[in-house]
Amino acid sequence: MSDAVNKGQPPGGGHIVAVVGGKGGIGKSVFAANFALSIAIDGKSTPALIDLDPQGTGDLNLILGVKQVKGFGDQLLEGKIRDSAAVKQFVSQVPTGQPTSMLQVLQMLSNPERILTQDEEKMDLALKLLRRTFPITVIDCGSRLEGPILKALDLASLILVVTNPDILVLNQTKRILDKLQTFLYPIDMTKIVLNRLPNGSPYTPQFIEQNLRRQVIAVIPEDTSAAAIALSKGQPYVLSAPQSPATRALFGLSRLLIERKVLEQMQTLQRQNRPKDPSVASIAPNAEAGPLTGSDKGPPAGGGKFGKDPRDPRSIFKLRIHAQLIEKMDLKKEQLDRAMDAERKAELRVKAMKVVTDILNVEDHPWKSREESGALIKEVLDEALGLGPLEDLIADDTVTEIMVNRADLIYIEKSGKNTKSKTTFSSNTQLMAIIERIVNPLGRRIDEKTPFVDARLQDGSRVHAIIPPLALDGPMLTIRKFPKRRLGPEDLVKFGSVTPEMSDFLRACIEARLNVLISGGTGSGKTTLLNIMSSFIPSTERILTVEDAAELRLNQEHVGRLETRPANIEGAGAVTIRDLVRQTLRMKPDRIIIGEVRGGEAYDMLQAMNTGHDGSMATVHANTPRDALARLETLVMTAGLDMPAKAIRDTIAGAVHLVVQQSRLSDGSRKVTYVTEVSGM
Repeated sequence: MSDAVNKGQPPGGGHIVAVVGGKGGIGKSVFAANFALSIAIDGKSTPALIDLDPQGTGDLNLILGVKQVKGFGDQLLEGKIRDSAAVKQFVSQVPTGQPTSMLQVLQMLSNPERILTQDEEKMDLALKLLRRTFPITVIDCGSRLEGPILKALDLASLILVVTNPDILVLNQTKRILDKLQTFLYPIDMTKIVLNRLPNGSPYTPQFIEQNLRRQVIAVIPEDTSAAAIALSKGQPYVLSAPQSPATRALFGLSRLLIERKVLEQMQTLQRQNRPKDPSVASIAPNAEAGPLTGSDKGPPAGGGKFGKDPRDPRSIFKLRIHAQLIEKMDLKKEQLDRAMDAERKAELRVKAMKVVTDILNVEDHPWKSREESGALIKEVLDEALGLGPLEDLIADDTVTEIMVNRADLIYIEKSGKNTKSKTTFSSNTQLMAIIERIVNPLGRRIDEKTPFVDARLQDGSRVHAIIPPLALDGPMLTIRKFPKRRLGPEDLVKFGSVTPEMSDFLRACIEARLNVLISGGTGSGKTTLLNIMSSFIPSTERILTVEDAAELRLNQEHVGRLETRPANIEGAGAVTIRDLVRQTLRMKPDRIIIGEVRGGEAYDMLQAMNTGHDGSMATVHANTPRDALARLETLVMTAGLDMPAKAIRDTIAGAVHLVVQQSRLSDGSRKVTYVTEVSGM
């Protein structure tokens, strides 16, 4: 083995060169086989060639004319092969005509589709063993860059992307490069091999480099005579036509990698380790991760991910990246709106991520590791497209409520208990921008003239915001999260909120078309209980819901949802719950459900319950059923009607059949504490 191959190997052993391609038929496997042979001949060494292409397993054996050694990959991944001597028992050797060189071919699995289902950690250990065994290992990775195959790219010193001078192939190659960039592989680590280039092709290496933004490290000319000789002799053209232009190009590539120590140079590149998922949310480290490890040590203690001082170098750099993202993408045009489905949101986020990753690869900055770069990418995208530092809290299913008291003080509710979060905003300006991003798509506004607003997130989570001058320490934001999984009656029983007998009784009451008032304090779970009880309504009935901020998610199909509208900037155009309740009476409802009664609409609701809309429901703030009836009486008085108290009580007694009291106990649990019948005056 030559000194050129032995020296400069990485600590884990030899070098891995991963060969990928955009689609089948571009000659990727033929290139991989001949390239590995050229290393063996020119480097006077014994490299290995691994077949890891799930769509073409066995092709390398046919190209090289050697038999498959079955069972190798299975035993290797099962841990039955643990040393280099055992590995070499499974190789198929391809002689090169020189006593000091030999190509050793290994096939990972006989069943190609099984490659994609292998355990990634086992694949990682297997490839590390191969790297320790051979000075250079060429791996044919195919075009499906996913799962275990990506482990080869993680361990590679160099990634060669094979392409052809064809517009469709080049388009496929661009997708491969975008995916590699999404996985945070350094741009300098990825090189282009332009294969089968005919004379006079308009797709010159310079054109390819300019459009794919990667270095063309080798150009393999189209060589029909060498291909014909290789076919007739049943040998790779490096062996059958050693003087052909294609063979000379391959020898030039192998000399470049070995003599000029290109592989060693690639190994020194600062790696941003591949995330487990190409989406940004999966790239970012845990929100509770420790301090950064660059020249800038990250935010001060207690500053969360962003730090309290927006002028620190990392925040300044992040703002610069954000500005470049806005410059490269028209975010106002492409910004997420409430009608955008999950697929379109994901596409926009991946598109923006590619832009940010490209910017990070060009910019000179100290935050190079996976944790640091992943955090930067996620933070920039969260601020540009999402809710900034709140995204992690929104994604955490254990968090039920988020309470932002000021930019650097955020509390969350978990298991009914309030705890302080380490997450913070960098400034009140950032917090204000997030609030506006929530309310603007809903047609709501928040400013000094209207310094508070009720809104909702796309998933139905309730949002309330209030800003200075009413909020003295800066903008305040409260988000009551909507559960991703719709709860059912069985969940109430499982949580201990009701007994099975209570659940059956409530079902019977709803099916019997009793008018139900759900009473409880703030955060006691009234709306959740209303959602669950509404599931008892037969699907054949027409239901209309009226809410300030739409939160209810009913299972039935025959549902009409109405939401109030605030006044415009001139103070006109407001539509109240009372207006909407009156409209529902003209819409042939079987039942009317009011999210919360808090004003004069109480009278209209009672009138509806008394005039043929039996089985309607609503919620009200009160601590006991008796208090709920007293509060309802007070709310009716706010309707501006000159009615005596006895008439109001008669109306309530005739309209409301059942009061269900929901309470939040001191241990954080929520339970139904009363089921009370209203039996007249």
